[in-house]
Amino acid sequence: IEFITKIMGKDAFVMDNIVPEAAHKTEQKQEADRERTTDERPVKKERRKTEPQPQQGKNKMTMFIIIGAVFDFFDGFTARALKVSSPIGKELDSLADDITFGFAPSAIAFMMLKQCAVPDSLLGAQKIYPYAAFVMAAFSALRLAKFNLDERQTSSFIGMPTPANALFWGALACSVNAELLASPAAAYIIILMVFGSSALLVSEIPMFALKFKNYSWKDNKVKYIFLALSLAVIIPFGIGGLAIAILLYLMLSLLTEKR
Repeated sequence: IEFITKIMGKDAFVMDNIVPEAAHKTEQKQEADRERTTDERPVKKERRKTEPQPQQGKNKMTMFIIIGAVFDFFDGFTARALKVSSPIGKELDSLADDITFGFAPSAIAFMMLKQCAVPDSLLGAQKIYPYAAFVMAAFSALRLAKFNLDERQTSSFIGMPTPANALFWGALACSVNAELLASPAAAYIIILMVFGSSALLVSEIPMFALKFKNYSWKDNKVKYIFLALSLAVIIPFGIGGLAIAILLYLMLSLLTEKR
């Protein structure tokens, strides 16, 4: 060993220093890799935080209800213009309406109830009472069935139309913030509104329809007044103004339509 050491001399000394230095660099690289992995973990957590919130879900649902209302307004007109109307089309239209204007607003009300502060008196039923929102979907189906059989509703409505009810709930959801839902009374108010809407859907209150046989002021003044008032509240308040417009529709119907 001494003979080999003497022969290698300086080279042996260099090798003795290089090997530990290489090992040290390897350890430093491994440590840096561990730190990089640790730094990436919070990024993943941040991404989870940016997932869509319930309010964004309600806003999207409201937009789809508005799109559905536009299509509902033109589907019968288009079918008649193309001469493709049929009894089965009428039934399929009602089925589509019950999803768009019955189930969707019920789902919105359900989400709102899930976000509400739970009152002390409902603590034992906090997993159950939000499902009361779907009573509205059942009454929407009943309202649509009555509409298909009721020959009085050719040029006007009897009871709140399902599109108007759905637009009201969609606009309301876009307007209500977390602070209002945190009120102890919020859950009670929403449940009362659900049952109130359900009652209006099947009520005997006559309501005007936005159907025009002609465009004269004399025959359509109530409709023109409603459209003007609706624009006056929708322009400054946006989608939230739709809820006010539906309340105006109800008030004008009560004041102008004869039983």
